[in-house]
Amino acid sequence: MKYKMKRKDLLSNEDIWNAVISVISEYDFPTENRMTNELFIVFQYYSELESGGHESLFTWFSEHIEKEGITNYLKELIGILEKIGAHNYAKIEKKYGEEMWRLFKALENNEIEEEDFYRVIEIANNEYYNLNGKLEELLETYFLNIHTDLIEVVKD
Repeated sequence: MKYKMKRKDLLSNEDIWNAVISVISEYDFPTENRMTNELFIVFQYYSELESGGHESLFTWFSEHIEKEGITNYLKELIGILEKIGAHNYAKIEKKYGEEMWRLFKALENNEIEEEDFYRVIEIANNEYYNLNGKLEELLETYFLNIHTDLIEVVKD
């Protein structure tokens, strides 16, 4: 079922950005809708990395990652990143994703020192931040392209 929104509420790119985020946050993840799941995963990735880096992503999304398995999660995330043209972000996850998760779990279980975990996290986070927010631009373009697949735009 598509959410309905008035055309006058979707006039700017920012309006559409906010509307897509609003719609995907209404769903209980995961859903039966593949596109909604993809949007949720890639937006969750973006949000967590912007607010606290990979550690934040693993902390807040660990239940889903454990359920899916890190290999499946990364395959899905990387596929979505590549789909929206975020190839440099996908490279980071290909290069460090499994190792960061392994170290995250080892740290949770007191099997390693914090420095071992943060050494890799810092490298991956720095590579992410060195891309200067390009992911937000790519997400915005993607949201603009697909918003009518999620939202039924009705006349005012």
